[in-house]
Amino acid sequence: MALHPAGRPAPSAGVAPVTAGPSALPATPRDAVSARCVLSAASSVRLTLGDTTADLLSAHAVLPDGTIVLAVDAMSRTGGLLVAARGHSGAVRLDVTHLAPVAVRSRVRARLRIVGTARRFDPAALDACDPATVMSLLDLPPVALWAIAPDEIVLDRAAEPVAVDLGTYRAARPDPIAVDEAAHLAHLARCHSDVLDRLGALVDRGADATRIVPVALDAEGIVLRAERPDGHTDTRLPFARPVTAGAGLAEALRTLLA
Repeated sequence: MALHPAGRPAPSAGVAPVTAGPSALPATPRDAVSARCVLSAASSVRLTLGDTTADLLSAHAVLPDGTIVLAVDAMSRTGGLLVAARGHSGAVRLDVTHLAPVAVRSRVRARLRIVGTARRFDPAALDACDPATVMSLLDLPPVALWAIAPDEIVLDRAAEPVAVDLGTYRAARPDPIAVDEAAHLAHLARCHSDVLDRLGALVDRGADATRIVPVALDAEGIVLRAERPDGHTDTRLPFARPVTAGAGLAEALRTLLA
C-alpha cells in the first residue's frame, strides 16, 4: 500500500461530513452493477477525510453486500483521521476513476463517488464472504482494516451523474466478465489478432479509420473502437446470450462472428 497525502490538514475532530457534490439523476439496476464493477476492478481509490486526501494503492476490497474494506495503518496520519471519523455518517469520501484497460485516447469511462461511514472491520463479516472475497481480503496489506458503509453513491459517466440506490447497490453483483476485463482484452489482443480482424469487419470503421481496438468487455457484449486522426467511434457488439464465466467467452465470440 502506498499513501500520498495531499491537501491541508483536517480539523482536529476529523469528522466533518463530506459533501458529495451536485445532485444526481436516479440510477437503474445496471448502474448499480456498473458501480460494483468499478470498485472491484479498480487498483486504487482516493480517500478524503475533511481536507486531507490519500491515494490508497492495492489497499481495498469489496464485501458481497457492497461494503468497502480499506487497509490503512492505524498509526499513520490517515489512520488517525479514520479513528476520529469512525461512526460519523458521511465523514468519509471515496473516489474511483474507471479507465479503459487499453492504451487509447479518452480512457476515462466513469467516475464513482461514495460518501460513507467508517468503522473498524468486524471479522464476523467473513462468515458471509465467498472464497474469492476472502482471498481478496487476505491479499490486503497487513495493517488495520476499516469497513466503509456507503451512505451515498454517485456514478458519473459521459451523461448526467446518477445517484445509485443503496438497496440496489447492495443487492448487485459485479459483472462476471468485466471484473477481469483487462486480462481478457490483453489476451484477445496478444493471442487472437485474427479474431479482432474479423470482429472489425462487423463495425462501420469509416474510410479514414487507422485501427480497430477492443476497449470494453462484459458479460453481454464487446465494444470496438474505430480510431480516426480526428476522433473515434465506439460500437457495441452484443453477445447472443450473457456469458457467465470466462470459459464461455470464446464461445460467445465464435457465435458473434458466425
